[in-house]
Amino acid sequence: MKFKRGILRSNAGSIELIIRLIDLALIALTGTFAVVIRQPEIHDTTTLYGAAILIGALVSALVFPLFDIYHSWRGRRLLNLVVHIAAAWGLVLLILTALSFITGSSENYSRLWFAYWAFGGMGALAAVRVGMFFTLRWMRRRGLNERRVLIVGAGVLGVEIVDRLLAERWTGFKAVGFLDDDASKWGANFHQTPVLGGINDVDDWVRREDVDEIWIALPLRVEQRVREVLHLLRHSTVSIRFVPDIFSFRLLNHKMSEVVGLPIIDLASSPMTGVNRLIKAVEDRVLATLFLFLASPVMLLIAAGVKLSSPGPVFFRQERIGWNGKSFTMLKFRSMPISQEGSAPVWGSAHAKAQTPFGRFLRKTSLDELPQLINVLRGEMSIVGPRPERSEFVEQFKHEIDGYMKKHMVKAGITGWAQVNGWRGDTDLEKRIQYDLYYIEHWSLGFDLKIIALTLLKGFMHKNAY
Repeated sequence: MKFKRGILRSNAGSIELIIRLIDLALIALTGTFAVVIRQPEIHDTTTLYGAAILIGALVSALVFPLFDIYHSWRGRRLLNLVVHIAAAWGLVLLILTALSFITGSSENYSRLWFAYWAFGGMGALAAVRVGMFFTLRWMRRRGLNERRVLIVGAGVLGVEIVDRLLAERWTGFKAVGFLDDDASKWGANFHQTPVLGGINDVDDWVRREDVDEIWIALPLRVEQRVREVLHLLRHSTVSIRFVPDIFSFRLLNHKMSEVVGLPIIDLASSPMTGVNRLIKAVEDRVLATLFLFLASPVMLLIAAGVKLSSPGPVFFRQERIGWNGKSFTMLKFRSMPISQEGSAPVWGSAHAKAQTPFGRFLRKTSLDELPQLINVLRGEMSIVGPRPERSEFVEQFKHEIDGYMKKHMVKAGITGWAQVNGWRGDTDLEKRIQYDLYYIEHWSLGFDLKIIALTLLKGFMHKNAY
């Protein structure tokens, strides 16, 4: 089935308004449904709860646009959209809770009703977005709202763009051809995409190929040529995008931003900003509290075992380097004799260090790491993140391993992507850093939960644990 191209774009304003109204309707309906469920315990449903639901809908109308959920999500990931929805709805609920305490009306509402509304609203909002997301993917694969893209530049970057568009057809972008100054490439095909001709004819090709967008994929060094392309297109109404040739750099969580009105390309930045930082903090505090509660009987037994196995304190304290290169004191259950704690640090000899028999068991099972849940509650560490090192090793490795200090752009973790893939103990440090940087580049709440699940499923014992 072939749909009319551009039908959604031509009605974008109306569609956005409809989506906003659907969101408000879902919030009102789930709040009302929660009242119906709690009907035996709830009285005066038409005024008290009706007012709360109305205020919730009005607050949502103001808050939701702040989280970028009504702009086009073409080419962006579903999980990111759901996280934005969750953050927006969470802020609405937080505002409603604060209002109820400020007005002294919190005691008038059923807490169970509020919980039903919170989870029901989130479920309904997410379900609609997921349905829309996959419906749009299905439509775009069949030509609805397809964007025809002409790529200026048939070099490595231009070919990379086509390769990605072919791999992600659900985005609805279709490369119709290249333009390039190199006449030897004219008539050639790269990934079944032809080089149509020279850049000087760009305005003619826009009309001839019914192009929606121009993507300029020229090297950064040819700034003047980019200006010339913009001049050639001065009479065209086609959308023009510039794809900077930055992929030769070592990128980390790169994105576009705006500072004092200037467009800025962030080549390396921490994902822990804005709402992400709040999400990570809530995740850490909630999970650390839960895990400490569940592990407290085991930790008491371990503490007794450490005391009985050798003289000295229960905890081993050591300075480590964490977020932004700041030092903190990391806690572990002591696994070495007290006489060994002041020895000079030597990298890659964990298996050779003197350990008590009970300490050897703790190290092999990674149970010595449990006190770091306290570090998480203090805000010094995270449940998931790159493992921290001693300052002596940081000073050494930052000169030896490319990108080593980038691991400190997030909080150090008890477990991490490198660890669940076996890169721990005395394994290849460069490989471990690659996994740490991959984690930072691809961080999300879902990725964290996946790593935690893998840690629990695979268990704490590993052949590389010492």
